[in-house]
Amino acid sequence: MSQTNDLMVLIGGKSASGKSASLRKIKNPEGVIYANCEAGKKLPFKSKFIEKTLTDPLQVFEVFEYAETRKDIHTIVIDSLTFLLDMYESIYVLNSSNTQKAWGEFAQFYKTLMQRYVAASTKKVIFLAHIMDELNKAEMEMETKVPVKGSLKNNGVEAYFSIVIHATKMPIKALEPYKGPMLNITPQEEALGFKHVFQTQVTKDTVGARIRGPMGLFETNQTYIDNDVQVLMDHMIQYYS
Repeated sequence: MSQTNDLMVLIGGKSASGKSASLRKIKNPEGVIYANCEAGKKLPFKSKFIEKTLTDPLQVFEVFEYAETRKDIHTIVIDSLTFLLDMYESIYVLNSSNTQKAWGEFAQFYKTLMQRYVAASTKKVIFLAHIMDELNKAEMEMETKVPVKGSLKNNGVEAYFSIVIHATKMPIKALEPYKGPMLNITPQEEALGFKHVFQTQVTKDTVGARIRGPMGLFETNQTYIDNDVQVLMDHMIQYYS
């Protein structure tokens, strides 16, 4: 039995919302292993990460195993969970002669990743994922979530995370009430009129977003914070300590 990994987070966001860019200020970047699941697409900044391009989804297990052999690695980044699951579908489901069995193995792949590797990891673990808006016909409301197929769709991939935040782009005027130590607006952002941020809690305009966190992790005035993973992780460490 291993201790629960408190320093794991799912960062969802639509295309060009600032998900990958939020990694740019991580301290000691040489200690970050970055698993690229998006066909080797380059990061939007020059990094010193240990970059690994995955061409088979099962290689993600090797990433976690390798990280545990090195004390200097402090963080594992999976970019992105969406493309990792898409890769599994393309390689192991669509080419299977028994698709029903393959979809069951698809769900088990994700559960094994989360329950065996992520939960037991001694590293900080950051998953990036793409999100989309979808109508929940039962509730008749729009939900913003990570799209996933098969039986995983019932609970959603977010169910395995205690902390889920969204990367988004907000008008500067809408951010005025949230200015503070965790939200800094630069002169350039003032001139542009918008800022890439992390949304940490749902609002009346985003009630269908699958954002979550433990009680007291974020105050109301921290609903929007800088899209900076280091700021987020420092805040999580302070909370759990």
